[in-house]
Amino acid sequence: MHNILDRLDDIEAAVPGLAERRIDRDRVGAVGHSLGGNTVSLLLGAQMLDPDDDRPKDLSDSRVKAGVLIGAPGIGNDEHFAEWAKTNYPVLYYTDFEQMTGTSLIIVGDQDLNPNFSNRLSYRADAYSASPGGNKTMVTMYGAGHIFGGISGYDAAETDDENPERVATLRALVWAYLRSQLYSADPSWKNAVNALENGEDPMAKVETR
Repeated sequence: MHNILDRLDDIEAAVPGLAERRIDRDRVGAVGHSLGGNTVSLLLGAQMLDPDDDRPKDLSDSRVKAGVLIGAPGIGNDEHFAEWAKTNYPVLYYTDFEQMTGTSLIIVGDQDLNPNFSNRLSYRADAYSASPGGNKTMVTMYGAGHIFGGISGYDAAETDDENPERVATLRALVWAYLRSQLYSADPSWKNAVNALENGEDPMAKVETR
């Protein structure tokens, strides 16, 4: 991700028609699902504090002005981090959100429980609850598992909670959040939250800290 941001001029020059789109280098957002959400958290300041890994711990990038984490991994610990995850994703055991100061939207599903990673339902919400407050928002989507109704792709076979309306709602919320974070006068996020909260059967709830 750092390489991409470092080479936006090269990318812009290499893709026909992209230069005319006028990439705004001052309004960069990052969005990721699952381990992609983990990548976004690192860009916003989260760290992997593995004592046996001497690589740099701080991978944050101030060029990323807002990030969206969808179903991202949480904090590993001896009590709640599963043995399967310790074996297959050992670096996640050392996830630390105390330095994640970047502005972020954390999206979690209230049915997103995978015992291969943790038996704690709040595991996916750690980026919200364990990071510094003041610029954090969390959306909890009702009935959503890890694929949130089908966000992996239109022909993905692993969706176990298929729900096109939920996918559309998630997409609208993400776009509205980024619009309002990257363009401070844009009311998209306020309008989206009002529509969500005033609907007859809300699909999610929104919290801020």
